[in-house]
Amino acid sequence: MNLPLSCPRCRAFRLQLGSQSPRTLPRRTFTAHKRPPSAPKPIIDYKAIRRDPELYERTCKQRNYAPLAQHPSRIVELHQKCLQLQRQVRSDQVWANLLRRYLTNRTKFLADTATDSHDNTKKLREMSPEQVNAAARDVKTKIAEFEKAEGEALAEIHALALEMPNLTSETTPPGDEHEVRSYINESPLPPNTKPGTTPHPWRSHDDIGTELGVLDFATAATTSGWGWYYMLGGAAQLEQALVQYALSMATKHGWTQVSPPTMVYSHIGSACGFRPRDTHGEQQVYTVAQGHEDAARGVPELCLSGTSEIPLAGMKVSCTIPAKDLPLKCVAVSRCYRAEAGARGADTRGLYRVHEFTKVELFAWTAPEPAASETVYQQILALQTEILRSLGLYCRVLEMPARDLGASATRKVDIEAWFPGRQKLPSAGWGEVTSASTCTDYQTRRLATRTEFNGAKAFPWTCNGTALAVPRVVAALLEYGWDEETKTVVIPPVLRPWMGGRERFGRVGELESE
Repeated sequence: MNLPLSCPRCRAFRLQLGSQSPRTLPRRTFTAHKRPPSAPKPIIDYKAIRRDPELYERTCKQRNYAPLAQHPSRIVELHQKCLQLQRQVRSDQVWANLLRRYLTNRTKFLADTATDSHDNTKKLREMSPEQVNAAARDVKTKIAEFEKAEGEALAEIHALALEMPNLTSETTPPGDEHEVRSYINESPLPPNTKPGTTPHPWRSHDDIGTELGVLDFATAATTSGWGWYYMLGGAAQLEQALVQYALSMATKHGWTQVSPPTMVYSHIGSACGFRPRDTHGEQQVYTVAQGHEDAARGVPELCLSGTSEIPLAGMKVSCTIPAKDLPLKCVAVSRCYRAEAGARGADTRGLYRVHEFTKVELFAWTAPEPAASETVYQQILALQTEILRSLGLYCRVLEMPARDLGASATRKVDIEAWFPGRQKLPSAGWGEVTSASTCTDYQTRRLATRTEFNGAKAFPWTCNGTALAVPRVVAALLEYGWDEETKTVVIPPVLRPWMGGRERFGRVGELESE
């Protein structure tokens, strides 16, 4: 139900009686941000929610979005209310149309209805001009009240539907336990050795980086605070080598490079499924303070992007992608910003959880059907696996459970690397280094991105994946490549072309010309 109750003729009738401009419905908003006029208008599939509200309710509960579990039944209830309002106002609209015809041309109306025996027509013919004007005012008031009630119901339906997460894939494990799908590379531990019990003198990357002078957390704490860092010498070169290697691999497989902005409008982030705060109220997104002039002019709020997935998805806001261009695959490198770096402690020390980092991101639009989406999704997973295998990292591939899915994803696969320096932590050394999600049409509906499919307008599906979360991979490579005897770090062979052909690096200034 998208239209106001009164028809165009009724609105014209009210205008003839001297009423104000037709009342507009309450402005539709994104979940957490006021939607400016320039923002894309979301096109939500309300019918899908009404057809199976129990399915959407289960999805909310599976994802630990308990407060949203009542939304589907409320949407059904509000839809029934709209239908009831329309039935109630129908007779008033008929009466309003007769009054409009009478007031437009009384002589013509009387001639046209001379033989009309309908009760309303007979009643109107017998009314005085004063009575007709009074009746017109009364019916205008009644229709306006019905319009207001329906407008409020429609606005609530829209707001509730925007908050709903995507449906969960049948492949996704229920509950909160992931499933291990496979492993990448051989374990560096001796056979039958449990993590945390090896006699090998593993060292954490932050100790290694500090000793070599290639990581500086203390100075960054002074300039920016906890959760920031400086990379110097070999670590800084390793970061750039990883970026160039990941980009070259993606480009070789047909992904087009994009250099996106790192600041985006907050409503674009919300449309992609990113919330400014998590379910516990903790801040997740850095917002940019607005000047008084911008706020007064209605300039939308900006935020620092937590992933280039957001500006990449925003490239096609309110656009139609030709079907012949699908799949459309992009790769981008950007700085990313996350407010939730976590509490200080062994589990978050060093580069593992920081506020700002470099990430190489894969993003694609596909035809709106499972086979096309799955093909690109498997390409993302294959590329991630190829990169991590070539770097020599011991990894495991996980099918993530429903509770770990964000609002936009229908399915999510993480790849965790084993960090020798973290093996005594509760995670036994495992830590996420890449992630891949498929989002069906969740994002494109909210960004008004369209395509053509089977001769009709449709919404393309989206997939995204991390080619490399660079600081975490730097951390892992420092630990894997550390040589205690020489106090140097061995560089993976695939990265050496971007590091001057060197096989290892040491303290800043040492081995630079090797």
